[in-house]
Amino acid sequence: MKDMKKFRGTGVAIVTPFKNDSSLDFAALGRVINHVIDGGVNYIVAMGTTGESVTLNKDEKKAIVSYVVEIIDNRVPVVIGIGGNNTQEVINCIRHSNLTGVDGILSVAPYYNKPNQRGLFQHFKEIATCSPIPVIMYNVPGRTCSNISSDTCLELANECENIVAVKEASGDIAQIMRIIKGKPDNFSVISGDDMMTIPIIALGGSGVISVIANAFPAETCELVAYSLKSNVKSARDIQLRFLEMTELLFIDGNPSGVKAMLNIMNICQNSLRLPLVPVNRTIYTRIQKAIEEINKT
Repeated sequence: MKDMKKFRGTGVAIVTPFKNDSSLDFAALGRVINHVIDGGVNYIVAMGTTGESVTLNKDEKKAIVSYVVEIIDNRVPVVIGIGGNNTQEVINCIRHSNLTGVDGILSVAPYYNKPNQRGLFQHFKEIATCSPIPVIMYNVPGRTCSNISSDTCLELANECENIVAVKEASGDIAQIMRIIKGKPDNFSVISGDDMMTIPIIALGGSGVISVIANAFPAETCELVAYSLKSNVKSARDIQLRFLEMTELLFIDGNPSGVKAMLNIMNICQNSLRLPLVPVNRTIYTRIQKAIEEINKT
């Protein structure tokens, strides 16, 4: 039986903090983790897009998983990103990873080689078959150029016991509705876009894997809780209050925006690994002003 409760509510795709020399900053990672847990998040996702996973080597990924599991210490469930466009390499990575203390895998749709729907189905079916823990598919065509169609998603949801959810960031509300309408009861649809959290939950989604929750976990959790209780007005008030802040997250790249926010909050340094760079000075100043306005209210 699929266990969906672990991945209901507010998940947060945490950043991977770096020092000025681009080395891993574990002290700052600990601050990020404690900040979001203190803010009430329901689960943590490490080494996703926001965690700059594609710039991490194998040893660094191993060290991050070990540290994250240790610091979280069973306070909330842990999901780690293991994905790619080489199916066998993803399988090898899962098989050779120490998944003790890990509750789920977030696996992004293959990118660059643009598989068709048969290829996407077989890719995720192979991953689900080899994984000893639940799998959340991640559909983000804006980054991958491959869209997991509603039909393919539903086929995988029905056929693969180990695929428990999809993180939907396609921006295609009709596609998302088709998934929610046709999905089995033991399968979740999770918003992968902070701007889409309210409408996706209103349609039957189970929550969000958020970026802005890195900086504002309590407010994000409150928005999600209101949405799950169908209190649209209260959820909307929070969403509109954070509208500019959410736009600023992505205007000059992710996680550049949220790392600028965390830097202003003295949680981590404003350092990224190439090819990503920090937000420009104009955006940084706008983020500072937006945080000041949020703090006033």
